[in-house]
Amino acid sequence: MAGRGAREDSRRATWWGGVIVDLKTVIEVAIKPALALLPPKMDTAAARVMLLATGLQESRFIHRHQIGGPARGFWQFEKGTRASRGGVWGVYLHAASKNHLVPLCRVRSVACDPDAIYAALEYDDVLAAGVARLLLWTDPMSLPPVGDSGAGWLLYQRTWRPGKPHPQTWPDLYRQAVAEAKP
Repeated sequence: MAGRGAREDSRRATWWGGVIVDLKTVIEVAIKPALALLPPKMDTAAARVMLLATGLQESRFIHRHQIGGPARGFWQFEKGTRASRGGVWGVYLHAASKNHLVPLCRVRSVACDPDAIYAALEYDDVLAAGVARLLLWTDPMSLPPVGDSGAGWLLYQRTWRPGKPHPQTWPDLYRQAVAEAKP
């Protein structure tokens, strides 16, 4: 029987393209490359923690297609509509993000339109991480300091607007993100 340490390690392990990996791999193969394609001011420790915590909250880095729903990618983006300005449409139209989305899409070989972006999010983890960072960028408030789980939860609620929030899971997932996102 595995000890407590093995159970903790398995909770941090995730499914990645058919292989079990740890969250460091998510950082290395999705988050870091995405942040490298965006302006340097977007790559902060607080941003990395929020990206990791949000991905854990949304999909546990297991599901690229929402179970029973329309969301896509590890950060579970819905397409939204021009009128609702939610999801992909929100990032596409928002004044703070739209000009950063164009070069991100170009580098990822994705047409910069909501339909193409939405379709690619399920398979392009770098694009998904970049779009997630841009969604955080649209929030008028500064990112919360690393370690402030409560402020992180409020930011997550404002930006992702989850239909069925699970506040009870956030503190532990946020702590995991802080532990894993350390340089």
